[in-house]
Amino acid sequence: MRSNPMTLGLIALSLLGLSASTLANGDPVEMVRETTGELFALVEAHRDDYEQDPSTLHAELKRVLGERTDSIYSARLVLGRYGRGLDAGQVEAFADALTDVLMRRYASGLMDFQSRDQVEVLPLAGENTDRMTRVRTRIQLDNGEKAPVDYMLRKRDGQWLVFDVIVEGISYVSTFRNQFAEEIRRNGFDATLERLQRGEIDIEVGGDGQSG
Repeated sequence: MRSNPMTLGLIALSLLGLSASTLANGDPVEMVRETTGELFALVEAHRDDYEQDPSTLHAELKRVLGERTDSIYSARLVLGRYGRGLDAGQVEAFADALTDVLMRRYASGLMDFQSRDQVEVLPLAGENTDRMTRVRTRIQLDNGEKAPVDYMLRKRDGQWLVFDVIVEGISYVSTFRNQFAEEIRRNGFDATLERLQRGEIDIEVGGDGQSG
């Protein structure tokens, strides 16, 4: 698993294309395909600004992706049994902190994109439902290889929302669940949340799932 900035940027770029209008579309594949051009146009139009002030890209990612992902549902999946007994405010705080860290990671690699031809959206395959649909993409890397990056979506209130990303067969929800289970076992939920909010937990995307 190559959890490099390029791969992280590709994930963010693909997610960035999930506009509010297309998220409501009944065909999630067309949703992703039709918005690929829009998201590359966004990066191309503001590349100089983002290079001069990366924080503007981070803020833009948080603003756009916040409406297009089911961060609370993802957070509950990541917490697993350690989320039992937590109130809604605690889960929301965890989701916000996790999203903030991820957006900073994604923003650091997003500028590596050069062409919309790097993203190929594949037709739906297998069984898909409103509760769980998998949209598969293939990402052209600089070395010529194609990395599979798939998106797990579910429909809530008539809107498609992303709740998991699977990079080269590795689910970020599963990976993070392993990392935070160990962290919470050692330090408890409150201390883990505080460390996450301060940026003291090194989140790994893929790999052995160790945090520090």
